[in-house]
Amino acid sequence: MATTNDIKNGTVLKLEGNLWNVLEFQHVKPGKGGAFVRTKLRNILSGKVVDKTFNAGLKIETATVDRRDYQYLYKDGEDYVFMDTTDYDQITVPGKTVGNAANFMLESQMATIAMHEGSPLYVELPASVTLEITYTEPGLQGDRSTGGTKPATVETGHEIQVPLFLGTGTKVKVDTRTGDYLGRVNE
Repeated sequence: MATTNDIKNGTVLKLEGNLWNVLEFQHVKPGKGGAFVRTKLRNILSGKVVDKTFNAGLKIETATVDRRDYQYLYKDGEDYVFMDTTDYDQITVPGKTVGNAANFMLESQMATIAMHEGSPLYVELPASVTLEITYTEPGLQGDRSTGGTKPATVETGHEIQVPLFLGTGTKVKVDTRTGDYLGRVNE
């Protein structure tokens, strides 16, 4: 058992039979009344985000979550197969658990998988990845970086918005949390 004073970003709490990941927290000590902790929590299974306030010093139950790096191997139907690079054990993660991370995963890419009691909770990718544009409409003379955006399909099959001047075959950096174009990668 822990108290609300132990809450940090990334802590996993057990509340009402569900697992909740702490996205943000703030300890508040008003001039009048008792201190409290304001949190933003995400349900690990459903992805629902809620705001919850706890009284300071309240006993809460934390869950033990093991985060380990795995290498993405391949997609098997709706599931994804990952390998632990330390002991070469392979695990299969359901597509629902992988979620939006599948839009930015390439084979042999590293990802962090959070496990609780042997079952995968979620897959975390690096903040940004480099992907190649496999299709986009050709740019026209006069298209500039400040002009506008157009849809482009990257090598994972996901569609993102890129500046008008980019063409097919260009490598771009993409934010894995939002799917936003971050810049062109020169190699």
